[in-house]
Amino acid sequence: MELRTLGTTGLRVSALSLGASPFGGVFGDVGYEGCKRCLDTALDLGINLIDCSPYYGLTKAETMLGRTLQGVPREKYILATKVGRYGADAPNFDFSAGRVTKSVDESLSRLGVDYVDLIQCHDIEFGDLNQIVEETLPALRAVVQGGKARFVGITGLPLQVFREVIARAEVDTILSYCRYSLNDTALESLIPVLQEKGTGIISASPLSMGLLTQRGAPDWHPAPEEIKTACRLAAQHCQSKGASLEKLAVQFAVANPNIATTLVGTSKAENIASNVKWLNEPLDEELLREVEAILAPIKDQTWPSGRPENND
Repeated sequence: MELRTLGTTGLRVSALSLGASPFGGVFGDVGYEGCKRCLDTALDLGINLIDCSPYYGLTKAETMLGRTLQGVPREKYILATKVGRYGADAPNFDFSAGRVTKSVDESLSRLGVDYVDLIQCHDIEFGDLNQIVEETLPALRAVVQGGKARFVGITGLPLQVFREVIARAEVDTILSYCRYSLNDTALESLIPVLQEKGTGIISASPLSMGLLTQRGAPDWHPAPEEIKTACRLAAQHCQSKGASLEKLAVQFAVANPNIATTLVGTSKAENIASNVKWLNEPLDEELLREVEAILAPIKDQTWPSGRPENND
């Protein structure tokens, strides 16, 4: 597994990382044995970054991940979790200094570790960016000073929130989801600014939360119908060629060397093994051009997330 440097943190992270949200049962029932096999398979194949959040499964993902990490030497993995988001609705966001400080302790207890490598503000577009800059991030820096985390990051969907916050505050990493994939590469526009700041780049959801799959987007997916239709056509085209859209999407996302790591969420060992296997196979350039042509009418289109003033 290729290792890349995460900004100026000095952390060497695997080009493909494990997103542990499915450990919380958010995509279907899970059990300890299956999650343990998934984690062990990921580590055995060279994946070293694992990302979680108290929001995933409403603390179930962190609890399950903590169980699967028992007995694993701490130096074998880089662990990231989040603060600020505790449910789906606006009242479930709390970026106050007191709450995020307490949240770190709660996460450490569930994960069964003394510290996390990366603590992140979760989906900051749902908060007041002034509060994020003036209250939340300083509180997390205090957490770092206390030895309970090593680095501080922010996550979200709209790219505008990253531009505003990194212009006003020191941030070690950003986690952007659904913005570097076959249908949306808008994150590229932000890379020069992030590199200038030395900010590490984590990209999540190379399948655009299910849009870029043969099965198609789940019913809850927030994308407009135009985007869903284009992605369905891309999946049908790949199927007609005897090819996998999922494979193409993962290969495409990980191929960008300016993105330190790409997170894929799964609780199934076979899925993570397939993803790693794809990275060792050549990308079908002809198929890529064909799929990009199908997706061109909706290229870089996204959907609203969070407060209106925080959207792109």
